[in-house]
Amino acid sequence: MSREKLGLLYSKDHEWVELLADGCAVVGITDFAQKEMGDIVFVELPEVDDELATGESFSSIESVKAVSEVFLPVAGKVIEINKELEDAPELLNQEPYDAGWIVKIELLSEVSGLLTADEYAEYLKELE
Repeated sequence: MSREKLGLLYSKDHEWVELLADGCAVVGITDFAQKEMGDIVFVELPEVDDELATGESFSSIESVKAVSEVFLPVAGKVIEINKELEDAPELLNQEPYDAGWIVKIELLSEVSGLLTADEYAEYLKELE
């Protein structure tokens, strides 16, 4: 059973978005995603100042099972990356909603089409 965090928005690609009061957002992968991947051993991070469209791949995550692309659920400009992931990619397994965040972006578009925690939980039930 996944543990969704209330107050976040979720994509059907299993990324989460935390909207911040300053017009920025923090993005990471969901608990479901990290469980599906297994032990994460490497994270490729984007460059600060990269401008990315909604749905564009911004990171790849290598686990013992496979390499998975991570897609940005909302258009944005990368203003900060989680450098801790370079030396400790397992943070994505241990704390996907906290220390395991991937990027902070400046929003470049409206946020639409994302799910609440309850809606995402219902979506996961459909996948079972």
